[in-house]
Amino acid sequence: MNDLLLRDYTPRSTLVTEEHLVAKPSFPAVDAHNHHRFWSREGGVEDVASLVHLMDECGIKAIADLDGGWGDDLRQTLATTEQAHPGRFFTFANVDWSRIDEANFGEKMAAQLAESVAMGARGLKIFKELGLRIRDRSARLVSPDDERLGPIWSRAGELGIPVLIHVADPVAFFQPLDRFNPSYLALKRRPEWHFHGPEFPSFEALIEAGIALMSRHPETTFITAHTGWYSENLRFVGEQMLDELPNMVTDFSARIGLLGIQPYSARRFFMTYQDRILFGTDGTPSPQLYQAHFRFLETADEYFEASPGRPLSRIYGIDLPPEVLEKIYHRNAERLIPGLR
Repeated sequence: MNDLLLRDYTPRSTLVTEEHLVAKPSFPAVDAHNHHRFWSREGGVEDVASLVHLMDECGIKAIADLDGGWGDDLRQTLATTEQAHPGRFFTFANVDWSRIDEANFGEKMAAQLAESVAMGARGLKIFKELGLRIRDRSARLVSPDDERLGPIWSRAGELGIPVLIHVADPVAFFQPLDRFNPSYLALKRRPEWHFHGPEFPSFEALIEAGIALMSRHPETTFITAHTGWYSENLRFVGEQMLDELPNMVTDFSARIGLLGIQPYSARRFFMTYQDRILFGTDGTPSPQLYQAHFRFLETADEYFEASPGRPLSRIYGIDLPPEVLEKIYHRNAERLIPGLR
């Protein structure tokens, strides 16, 4: 037999197990982590009206747009989503990092945030560029806990809106790209996701900065994206973050591939922190995307594909009870996000 390239390896499971395809969630779901760029890029839905139709088909009550921006961009986004389809969308504003070197940057961005909320923004989204890419004029990376940013977080608390923040990517993205790296294939496809090297902070340093930020601003609610940025260590997220930071909640967007290979730990985590977890996908909306998430949450199915067409990414369901599903699907989001009903 000739050698087989790893990229061509597409094994087919021979297991004979029960399958439960979940076309719609047990309760109307709020996708609290999604992006306008996913809807409009190639392979996404054609327009906002088509997205609403897909949401109806999949049982999605409302969906987040975390790419709201500010100023005229935000006004345009609100007009085409929330105002055109009341109750189906909620929009988070962003920060203009191009102004980082201006005097009183934090105060200016806090004022900008207040203007965004007055327009209709329901929260603030901070992307992972903060801590990994954004540098000031001294070429120094701006850390999430940089004191210049304090007024932004304080104003969010005063305005009563959550800050959804993405600080660190999977641990493997910070490790050498070698035969030991469990994300080798993904990082070969997307080298821009690889943050190993002296030009980047360590994974541990980013986690510490995120915790320091939330600790300094207990009056502000922070939604940590992607299971507290550390899906590989749920005990740490629970004991060192959620237990210590009452102002923190989390979503599990784009992480069922990691959670579903540790179903016992994941189920304990979801049961323990059921009041502080939001449903979210961080993916191009489609029936296949949503049904994989519903199946992960609602069934005890074994060894199924987390993403259709990716046979090397197989997961197990965590079979949550109805009272927990209802909180995660929509009640927690409705409690945290202003105006969401």
